[in-house]
Amino acid sequence: MITSTKNPKVLGVRGLIARRAERAEQGAFVAEGVRLVEEALQAGWPARQVYYTANVSERGRRVSDAYAALGAEMEEVSEVVMQAMTGTETPQGLLAVLAEHDLPIHPAPDFLLLADGVRDPGNLGTLLRSAAAAGVQGVFLPPGTVDAFAPKVVRAGMGAHFRLPIREMSWEEIRQVTGGMQVLLADMQGTSCWEMDLTKPLALIVGGEAEGASPEARKLATGAIRIPMPGGSESLNAGVAGSVLLFEVVRQKTL
Repeated sequence: MITSTKNPKVLGVRGLIARRAERAEQGAFVAEGVRLVEEALQAGWPARQVYYTANVSERGRRVSDAYAALGAEMEEVSEVVMQAMTGTETPQGLLAVLAEHDLPIHPAPDFLLLADGVRDPGNLGTLLRSAAAAGVQGVFLPPGTVDAFAPKVVRAGMGAHFRLPIREMSWEEIRQVTGGMQVLLADMQGTSCWEMDLTKPLALIVGGEAEGASPEARKLATGAIRIPMPGGSESLNAGVAGSVLLFEVVRQKTL
C-alpha cells in the first residue's frame, strides 16, 4: 500500500492532473471516481494504473477487479494519498491513469462540433457530454481551447471522452475535413435555428465565453445560427448554447 504523498507514483499522478504538458508528454490522463472509471472500462479504454482505497464501494471494487483482470497495474493507497492525488475533499476511492487513445473519425462525417476558444473546463465538458449524446461524429479543438483531457473537463464530460472522437487540430486541418459541409457559427446575429435546414452535413462552431468566435472561425463559417430567446436574455453560456443547437440538429434529422 502507498501511504506517502511523496511517493513517485503519487507525484506522477499529480503531475498529470496539474499540467497539460505532462499529459502530452506521457500520452495519458486521469479519470477519478467510480462512475468515470467504470465508463472507461465499459468502453474498453486501456488503463495504465488503477489506484484504489480499502474503503472503495462494492461497485468500485468490481471495476478495479475488472481492470486487474485486464492486466492494469494496481495500487492500493491510503485515503490521505487518494485525497492528495485527486485534490478533492471526499474522493470516491478510485482513480485510473488512462492512456490517450484516439477514437476513429467517420471517413465521411456529416455532424461535427468545433469548440473555438472555449476556455472554461465546465463548458467544454458540457459540450462534449451533449455532443456524445447527440451523436456527433467528432469534436475538433482549434488553438486557444482548453485541454479536453484536463481533469475538470473529463469530470464534466461524464464519460463522453470514451465514446467521442476528440482532436486538437489546426484551422487548416479543420478546413480540409469540413470542406463541402455547411459550417454554421453560433452567433446572436445569425438566423434562427428554427428557420434553418440542419439536415444537411453540418459542422457547428461554438465560440468561447468571453471573446466569442475567432477571426479564423468566422472565415471558415458559411453561415451563422442563433437561438431565439423570447425572455430577453442576451446570451447563454457556451455549454448550454451548444447543447441546445446540437439537439435542434437531432430534432430535425429525426422528423
